[in-house]
Amino acid sequence: MTPVHFSFSSAFILGLMGLAFHRTHLLSALLCLEGMMLSLFIALALWTLQFETTSFTTAPMLLLAFSACEASTGLALLVATARTHGTDRLQNLNLLQC
Repeated sequence: MTPVHFSFSSAFILGLMGLAFHRTHLLSALLCLEGMMLSLFIALALWTLQFETTSFTTAPMLLLAFSACEASTGLALLVATARTHGTDRLQNLNLLQC
């Protein structure tokens, strides 16, 4: 495994571990998701450059578009929960109470 692949794999794993173990605020969960998507985007872009084919060139841009949609949805949920509950702590959010 090259150092470049190791660094992007470790960045993805660190984001996944942060999402799994550090679940106190919704904002920290969103930042971990964005870090994972950024490492996936860079790894996919380097993968398409490595193979030098034209069929894979749209995949990083498609992933980036979905990442932007995910970020905007997450921020909208963050604002909505901050307005209704007064905080973004995940322990205060309960799906059974409306």
